[in-house]
Amino acid sequence: MLFQRWPARAPRFLIPLLAAAALAACSPSRLFPPGPDAPVANRVSALLPVDALLLGEQHDAPEHHAIERETVEALAARNQLAALALEMAEEGRSTAQLAPTASEAQVQTALGWSDKAWPWANYGPAVMAAVRAGVPVVGANLPRVRMKDAMADVSLDVQLNGEAYTAQQDAVREGHCKLLPESQIIPMTRIQVGRDRAMAQTIVKSRQPGKTVLLIAGAGHTVRTLGVPQHLPDDVKVISVRLLASATNTVEAGDYDKTWQTPPLPEKDYCAELRRPANKANAAS
Repeated sequence: MLFQRWPARAPRFLIPLLAAAALAACSPSRLFPPGPDAPVANRVSALLPVDALLLGEQHDAPEHHAIERETVEALAARNQLAALALEMAEEGRSTAQLAPTASEAQVQTALGWSDKAWPWANYGPAVMAAVRAGVPVVGANLPRVRMKDAMADVSLDVQLNGEAYTAQQDAVREGHCKLLPESQIIPMTRIQVGRDRAMAQTIVKSRQPGKTVLLIAGAGHTVRTLGVPQHLPDDVKVISVRLLASATNTVEAGDYDKTWQTPPLPEKDYCAELRRPANKANAAS
């Protein structure tokens, strides 16, 4: 699974006083955006209306999965959830043909779910909340069978401006703990860009007037300057929220529209897991 751990390692209004009538037209949540301790439903309400809401998670943060489920429930309760789109399932997969009473096994089959890559215990609650609400859950990720072609697709090199494309290459290096040969950086960057573009295309296909498409993906995919937002049409109003498991806000300005902090997780050297096979190979040689 490409870049599963990248989000865990990546470094990344004042309302003018108007006439009384204009102020009366504004909801309290608009005038006073919820603080960090506000219920998720209130936070979501403060962001609406929006065509697409992107939640950029850290994959191994339990609090993030709880927020995702609550966001699904909040949008569904308002009848404003157009679709739940997932990095965790491939583009073309969908629960649209299933009844709200479908079993979890039926849902997993429809989505082609890989429990090894994406533990169902983490994502199942959000997915089933959408299914029970009669809302389609759709795969948004670039299918694995298309990744080889993406690696050779030079057109993906110009989907981002030069500065952003260079930053994306740097993210690929860091995301793979600087273990990739330099010859693989551009091909792997093309895959990352292809995945972001596939997610954006899924959002566009799932749009409904007056409703919101919710995308759940790793935080690296939801960066405004590099990820999915770069591949959305200008007429799509999108809000990107970083879910950050940290005691301090280390997110760079402009990368996300909002940052929702959750309790920090114990420090973990994700790169050690990648280096271990290489160390074993060297010891055996």
